[in-house]
Amino acid sequence: MFGRAPNDPHGMPMIWNSENGPAKPPGKAYPDIDHGVTQNPYERRFSPYDFNGGTVLAISPEGTNYAVIAGDTRLSSGYEILSRKQSKLYKVTSKCCLASAGCRTDVTQLQHMLDFKNKMYAHDCAKEMPTQSVAQMLSTTLYYKRFFPYYAFNVLAGVDEEGVGAVYSYDAIGSFERTQYSATGSGQNFVMALLDNLVGEKTRLDKREAPMTIDECKELVKELFTTAGERDIYTGDGVEIAVITADGIDVELFELKKD
Repeated sequence: MFGRAPNDPHGMPMIWNSENGPAKPPGKAYPDIDHGVTQNPYERRFSPYDFNGGTVLAISPEGTNYAVIAGDTRLSSGYEILSRKQSKLYKVTSKCCLASAGCRTDVTQLQHMLDFKNKMYAHDCAKEMPTQSVAQMLSTTLYYKRFFPYYAFNVLAGVDEEGVGAVYSYDAIGSFERTQYSATGSGQNFVMALLDNLVGEKTRLDKREAPMTIDECKELVKELFTTAGERDIYTGDGVEIAVITADGIDVELFELKKD
């Protein structure tokens, strides 16, 4: 039974405890004891998100019929490594692939939503969804959650219906654009300057005469992730590199440093 008890010797009211009788209230019952933050009101906070780090990027140089998309395999939380073999790539169709960094639970939920919508499209239209349609589907899916966004940083790459490589860059709520290259995640700042120079040629006087080949692009991706891994503690362990052409998607794993 709960009720109000008589005052204790210190003059503080006591509260009845149904198990052990009267119990002294904390804080001011004994002034000589330091009860810390319990003496004053304090706020409890909870974040529904966790940043699990990682870097993803995609490249499709102008005038080429392929796209390369890549993501590292480290999954972190704060200063802890939760997994060294977590893929950040998701195959949407046979000619389109999504790379996502950020909160892993939100990324997984986003992939489930895209998988459901993709299967519905295949059932209704009896064909595979084109890359341009996948890009729009991802945009509307993100925008639908704009008031409680997916904490996912996305890059989409594939080959369009004309056989030309395509890369799509997104913000958190679905705004997107088609571009030659894009990078996002914890190591974005370390690789974008190199992409601007080596792919976009925005800071070069010696322009490339021939389009970048697939092998050259793969080597560039390896160098970019090696560079990011030296400066970003959330990027490392390995990088999955997917080459997308009209014939399909070919994935290879390149090892990075483990520290």
